Amino acid sequence: MSKRSYTKIGAMEEELLSMRKSGKTNREIAEHFSLEHKQVKWWVTRYNRKQAKLRAGILPRPKGRPRKDGQPPHQGNQTELERLRMENKLLRDFLQSIGRK
Repeated sequence: MSKRSYTKIGAMEEELLSMRKSGKTNREIAEHFSLEHKQVKWWVTRYNRKQAKLRAGILPRPKGRPRKDGQPPHQGNQTELERLRMENKLLRDFLQSIGRK
């Protein structure tokens, strides 16, 4: 069987992890799935790096181009509401401090 040059290796993630936990080497895993040794090696490296970031509390960034306004949908309304409430509170406190109202 010839080795594949490209595959969605992430789809095999669960099986790869179980084989790694059982003590199989990268080369053995690659032979089992008919992959290149380096594909498995780099997948393990990426997986370990991702897990280290998650343990450190760094959330993965979303893929793709960010929105023009820089915020996810529906968050703009919530932000605007919070800003207006803060502005009202500030004005109310100011008016009370100068003795009006």
